[in-house]
Amino acid sequence: MKTPKYQKRFYRNWVYAKNLYKEEIIVKETDLQILTDKPLDKVFALRKVKFYRDKIEEYINYKDRRFLTSLKPIEVESTAHKIVKEMANQAKKANVGPMAAVAGAIAQFLGRDLLHRGYRDVIVENGGDIFLKVSKPIKVGLYSGGAKILNRLSLKIKPRDTPLGICASSGTVGHSLSFGCADSAVILSKNPILADAVATACANRIHGKRDLNKAIDFVRSIKGIRGAVIVLKNNLASWGSLEFA
Repeated sequence: MKTPKYQKRFYRNWVYAKNLYKEEIIVKETDLQILTDKPLDKVFALRKVKFYRDKIEEYINYKDRRFLTSLKPIEVESTAHKIVKEMANQAKKANVGPMAAVAGAIAQFLGRDLLHRGYRDVIVENGGDIFLKVSKPIKVGLYSGGAKILNRLSLKIKPRDTPLGICASSGTVGHSLSFGCADSAVILSKNPILADAVATACANRIHGKRDLNKAIDFVRSIKGIRGAVIVLKNNLASWGSLEFA
């Protein structure tokens, strides 16, 4: 059952990543699992997460409170930090509020910082929203709550397709706001911020089986989206450059 309260990331117990180092970083609501090909510099990663959170919070507190609460796109000042502008710009494409993209934004900005730091393999998971860059093929599991049969599905991700964002939204799992009842709406894009915003918008559109095809049509209409998987109970709709395992 959906709850507005924080839920422990139980699915992390299922993560198996051979030859990758695993760490977790928590800063207020930001709860990250980070996998890298060499030991993570936690001081560096923590500093970056705090920096990006500060920029978002400063904009909300001192520039525009609507950035936190709006469920529709809003314009932001030209002087805003890049992460604030990226959230607003990508959310506009999905017709959702900018905070719908906050998890994907933190994952993307930190992931890119780690690549610039010299890491070759980087996976940043932020509450089901993922930035990844890998040098070997991996499988990303799909969790859809009560849809037990479909929970066995995974996506095969090839190195040449990364960096990649894989972001999920749900009307039945987790604490994030959703106006639909999809068990999961998973979106793939080169831009995790866009993937996060579109996942929210897609999940909001699912109120019954009849909405699956309409939601796929919506996803296909947005430039920059590479694929989608939507699960409602034991019904699945998918589109794009996907390979299931």
